[in-house]
Amino acid sequence: MIDLNINQISIKQHLKVKVMKLSNKDSDGTSWFMDTFVTTVRCLRERVGNPQCEYNTGEDKVNFDWTCETSSGEVFTIYDWKHYKPLLEDELIRFHIGGHSQKVTRQAVDELNELFDRL
Repeated sequence: MIDLNINQISIKQHLKVKVMKLSNKDSDGTSWFMDTFVTTVRCLRERVGNPQCEYNTGEDKVNFDWTCETSSGEVFTIYDWKHYKPLLEDELIRFHIGGHSQKVTRQAVDELNELFDRL
């Protein structure tokens, strides 16, 4: 006979949900250095959290904007750019990654790839 409670506890202990750290740091002065990350709004919500700015009307250049930190504490942003339409939660979007340097945006993309188990 298998004790399901023990098995469930063991499974939960081995599962590690990876999340990215949202940041309250100032993102002024961040720029796009040609780094992007393809995913959906829903996946970003699940792994990063709700965006700090959300105006999904398609009336502006950005509908969703997250400010995060790399593992070394560097601030970076994740945002859609110039879709000019409301975005669906499960629509694949090429998000721009902004930072204070290309080194930061590349590190952010590497950490996002790890977060989403893409190597």
